[in-house]
Formats: sequence, C-alpha cells, structure tokens
Amino acid sequence: METFFIKAAQLIAAFALLVIIHEFGHYIFARMFGIKVEKFYLFFDPWFSLLKYKPKKRQTDNPDRATWRDTEYGIGWLPLGGYVKIAGMIDESMDKEQMAQPPKPWEFRSKPAYQRLLVMVAGVLMNFLLAIIIYAGIAWYWGEKYIPLDKAYEGMDYVQSAQEIGFRNGDIPIMIDGTKIEADNNDKLLDILEADTVTVLRNHKDSVKIAIPENFIFRINEDKGFFTYRMPVYIASVVNDEPAKGAGLQVDDRIVSVDSVATPSYTEFTAELAKKADKNTVLGVMRDGKFIYCPIKPNSAGKIGIQIKPITDVYPVVTRHYTFMQSIPKGWQIGTDRLSSYVSSMKYVATAEGAKSLGGFGAIGSLFPEKWSWLSFWEITAFLSVALAFMNILPIPALDGGHIMFLLYEIISRRKPSEKFMEYAQLVGMAFLIILLLYANGNDIYRFIFK
Repeated sequence: METFFIKAAQLIAAFALLVIIHEFGHYIFARMFGIKVEKFYLFFDPWFSLLKYKPKKRQTDNPDRATWRDTEYGIGWLPLGGYVKIAGMIDESMDKEQMAQPPKPWEFRSKPAYQRLLVMVAGVLMNFLLAIIIYAGIAWYWGEKYIPLDKAYEGMDYVQSAQEIGFRNGDIPIMIDGTKIEADNNDKLLDILEADTVTVLRNHKDSVKIAIPENFIFRINEDKGFFTYRMPVYIASVVNDEPAKGAGLQVDDRIVSVDSVATPSYTEFTAELAKKADKNTVLGVMRDGKFIYCPIKPNSAGKIGIQIKPITDVYPVVTRHYTFMQSIPKGWQIGTDRLSSYVSSMKYVATAEGAKSLGGFGAIGSLFPEKWSWLSFWEITAFLSVALAFMNILPIPALDGGHIMFLLYEIISRRKPSEKFMEYAQLVGMAFLIILLLYANGNDIYRFIFK
C-alpha cells in the first residue's frame, strides 16, 4: 500500500505541474494580446471546486480592457487535466450563451488569426520548454551517469520474448544494424527494438547476429522490459548469526557457484540457493584473486544472510559533468531526442497490437519508482512533458492541435469556420477523447486483473 501512495503522489505532483505549465502558456499569451481569461483551473470543476479565488475589481479598472483580475483561479476535484476558459472561444465549456452575444474587443474571436494561433500554440510550447529546462537542470545538477554496455562484463539478463528470438542471458549488445552502440546513447533500447539485426558478444568471445522481428516492440511491452544488467554476487556485508557468518564469508567475496553450478549473476545465485534450503551445500568463492570452497547450510527460506554490492559498485560508472552553460544545449539535445523517439514510436499505436498496449493513469503511474527519487521524478516528468506536448498538437478537435488546424485553415483560405461547425467539431473531439480515455484506463484494469 505504501508503494501505491508513493507512486500516486509522484504521478499527481508531476501531472499537476505539467497541467499548470501548459495552461499558463495559454493564459500568458492571451493576456499579452488583451484577451480576457475567465477561469484558470488545475483539474476540472463540474458542479463544484475544491478551492477558488476571484480577485476584486478596482474602480479604476477599464471594463473594456482585460486584466488578471478578470480571472477566477481554482483547483477542481476531477484530476483529469485542467483548463483556462478564454472569453469568446469555443472550448470544452461550450458556453453558447456567451457566443450568442455580439463580439467584444477583449474576446478571443475578435483578435487576429495569428494572435489566436499563438495563444493555442503556447500550451504545447510551454510543455516542450519545460522538458528542456528539466533536462538541462538534471545535466547541471546530477550530470550524466551511465554504465557502458561493454563494461558490464557479465552481460545482460533478457526477458522471455527476447530469449525466444535468440538472445541469451549474458549476451552484451555491441552493434545495431552494423553500427557500434555508443556508450552514451540514451535511446539505444528503442534503436535495438526497431533494428533489423543486433550483434551481441556471447561468452566474451563470439560475435552473434540476432534478427529482430517486425513489431517486436509489442512483445517487449507485454514483458515490461527488455534486459537488465546482470548483477555479480559481491558481498557488501554479512549479517551476524546467519549462515554466511558461520561459513566465514567476508566483505568483497564474490560467490561464483552453488554446489558446482555456476552462478555468474544474482538471479542465478538466488535460484540455485533456493533449491538448497535447509540443506548442506558448498559455495564457490573468489577471494583476493583465489578460488575457495565454503561449506554452508542456507536457512529454510534459502537465504544465507548477506547484502550484495549495488551495481554502481560493481561496474564502472561513467559520470559526465556539465557547467550551467553546457547544460542548456544538453537539455535541448535530450529534449529533441526524446521528442523524436516518441514521435517515432507513435507509428505503432495505429496497429492492433499498439492499441492493446495503450495505457491510462495506471500505466503512467507505474513509470515512477517505488521509492521517492528526485532524479527519477524529474526524468519521468520531463518525458511526460514531451509526450503531453506532442499529444496536444495532434489535429484532433478539442485538443490544441484541433484549434491550430482550424486556425491554419483560416489563415490560408482567409475563411473562418462557422461557430456552429466549431461547436460540432468540439463535441466530436470531446467524445473521441472520452472514449480514448475510457479505453486506455480500461486496458490498465484488464492488465491488472488478468495479467
């Protein structure tokens, strides 16, 4: 239950930030062009709101001029997004009464098309800029840390679907379609999944090519991963009054076998040790460059009472530091790379397999770690900001992209779509988004119950 609340807290915090920044983009550009913004809400507020504030108008305020005091600021109870209600605009509020009145000079519909276009683009722009700022901040504060694949000498553990097409535990990916994998390539996983062939180093000597089937990415989605670094069993500490202590195991020992069965990784070690619960066995141990045998009897749970070293203490970690000025172009690079990768991956959504892989709030929440980590939080928030920017610019009525599409039509053709047409388009778009939302979250429920 604690894990659920930690994940939920991270999801809500990230979602709230993204919504506020997105809607602030619309708000600030509307204000720049003298457009009245009637509401600015985090989350939706049908029937009632959790919190709201409406500044008092001053007697000196010009009624024909928009100010920040025209806006009601609040927090709704339905956490499905947020909105700004811009006067004279056909949006999710469907305020037909206002639209039936003669246009006012401070309304959205009274402004030139290019100003209205900028107001609608602003939300997407702010989300993308937020992602770049976050990535730049990560580069400046934490730097860039990674373990080069070729330095992970025990290789990788692969999910079942990867093993079915030819990967073996211990393989080290070295080339994608004949091109060497760069150590700092943040998109190497997607590149592997979209490749025709991947070359791996097997048994530290053999070069093996593996063909990647078409749409293999969907099989990986089912397994919720592709590979993980293999963890050699190096002892970090020994627990008192446990079998390891009695057997004489020491800090920095590496356990390489259980009863003559090789255990190069923690996964294999725990599996073999479980078979020896409450049984006498012998561990093969490397100590100070020498191989020794350690007789031991695991407890009834198949445990011996050790803590192993984290992966960062086993494999060399490359850390690249950035100055403040260096972090800005790095943030831009990562942001554009993430956007490019996300756009590239969207081609799979149009397929039947892609539709099945769609997820809602549950899938998004699962991206966050079980324990609060500021680095992970900001990395995931930045990625979601990129995703939100792209999704919002899709030419679907009710999204920013739908409004942008109609505004571009108006600018090119010099003909403005009728308000009645815009109302119908808004309704169709809203219906589509509601169906999509229900479907995506329905997939989450189905996977939770049946998988």
